[in-house]
Parts: sequence; structure tokens; C-alpha cells
Amino acid sequence: TKNIIIIYLMDTKTRKSALRAQRQEITEYHAYNKLADRCKDEHNAQILRTIAQAELRHSKFWEKKTNTTVNPDRFQIFRLLLLTRILGLTFVLKRMEKNEGTASRRYNHLNKVIPETAKLSEEEAAHEKELLGLLDEERLQYVGSIVLGLNDALVELTGALAGFTLALANTKIITLAGLVTGISAAFSMAASDYLSSKAEGDPRAVKSAIYTGTAYIITVVLMILPYLLLENKFLSLGITLGIVIIIIFSFNYYISVAKDLNFRRRFLEMAVISLGVAGFSFLIGYILKAALGIDEGI
Repeated sequence: TKNIIIIYLMDTKTRKSALRAQRQEITEYHAYNKLADRCKDEHNAQILRTIAQAELRHSKFWEKKTNTTVNPDRFQIFRLLLLTRILGLTFVLKRMEKNEGTASRRYNHLNKVIPETAKLSEEEAAHEKELLGLLDEERLQYVGSIVLGLNDALVELTGALAGFTLALANTKIITLAGLVTGISAAFSMAASDYLSSKAEGDPRAVKSAIYTGTAYIITVVLMILPYLLLENKFLSLGITLGIVIIIIFSFNYYISVAKDLNFRRRFLEMAVISLGVAGFSFLIGYILKAALGIDEGI
């Protein structure tokens, strides 16, 4: 009787909101189950199935209120699975969890007709946040190694390229010098990470070194590209500095979401260090060029 009264009290807008909530819940139920089926880690798979069952209960709650059966959004499920494969499980699910704030605001006006909505929304947010905190994803276990490779490449190569840009005239020569410097440093950094981890008795020393070296190499390639494709060395340097900012922004945004860290502070710290080193190296290049009498023909 109560549900019949609620259905009667719903206006068109309220009913559409309730149906959207119902469809979102059943969509997430199927999405979490599919992610669990694909998950190799049984611990993570069990967490995902637990969340899925909660989504199913919420969908049933809305189904009683709307007296309607809805189908899941297949495209949204496909998109979620694709993003998870590319960006990782933890990042995508925590990004979803942060977006739940907009969903809860959408349900605010439903409270007048369905008072249980507020409690349901609060319980769902708290439960999901608690469970997502238990996820254990391999790539996030090696964040320290990735930061080591990424940060060292950004600082060292940004400074080197700034110095090369002023000291050398030809972008091809700058590219060669940058690649030799970057690739050599990548192998050196990976080897140092391996030896350091091994000395500490870390059984994951090899993987740690691979993550460090890979992060370094990828960063080197992205920063060298402008010099490889363009002939104007100062334009190339400007684009490279832009790429540096994008890398710093993207990486810190990813980590801040996946590990619940402060994005603003981490981003500003890395950006100031990298650009500061670039400016200082550019100045050193200018001074050395003048002191050694190097002309633009080199």
C-alpha cells in the first residue's frame, strides 16, 4: 500500500529521477560483477562482488518504488570495463565513487516523496568508500618506483634539454644528445633501484626496477618528440615544457584519486622543481656558451 501511494505521489520529474537511479544501480551491479569475473586477484574479486550485491539491493529498492523493471546501460558497462583495462581498477572505481556526490544531489528532491532515499545514499557512499579502500592493485604497489623514474626523468631531462637548446644549434643534435642522456639515465636509474631494493631484501626488486625504468623511458620519449618533429629549437623547448606540465598534471591527478592524496600540493611541488631546474639549466647553458665561445653553427 505504501509503495502504491508513493507511485501515485510521483510527478513526471520525480519518476524520471527514480528510474534513472534504478537504472544506474542495476548497471553498476552488472559492471561490478563483470569486473569481478575478470579480476585475477580473488581478494579484489570478492570486494567487487560484495559491492555488486549492494547495488542489486538498491536497484530492487527503486524497483518497488517505480513498479517498473529497467535494463542496464550496456554502453556504460562497456566503457567502464575499457577504462579499467587502460587506467586500472582502483583509479576508475574511486573516480566513480567521487562522482557519487553529484548523484546524491540529484536525489535530494526525491526525499520529499521517498524519505528513505537520503539514508540509502549515505549508506551506499560510506559502504563503497570502505570497501574500495581495501582494494589491492599491483600497479599501485609500485607507485614509489614510478615516482622515482618519472620525477628523475622530468627533472634531469628538462634541465638537460634546456641547456642543450641554448648550447646547440641543430634540433637533430639536441635530439641525439637528449636520447643518449635519457636512455643511459633510465638504465642507470633502473639498475640503482634494483640494487637498492635487493639490498633491503625486497623480493619484488626486479619488478620495481622495471617500473622505474619504464616510467623513465616513456617520459624521455614524450619529452624528446618535439625536437624530433620540429626544426625550431626554442619552439621545441616550449612544447616540451608544456608536455612536462601535462605529464605532471596527469600523473598527480591519477595518484591523488587512486590513493586519496592531495593533488594541488603534489602537482605544484613537482612543477616548480622541474621548471626551476629547466630555468637554471638554461642559464648555465648561456653562461657556458659565452665562456667557451661556442657559436651557433654547432
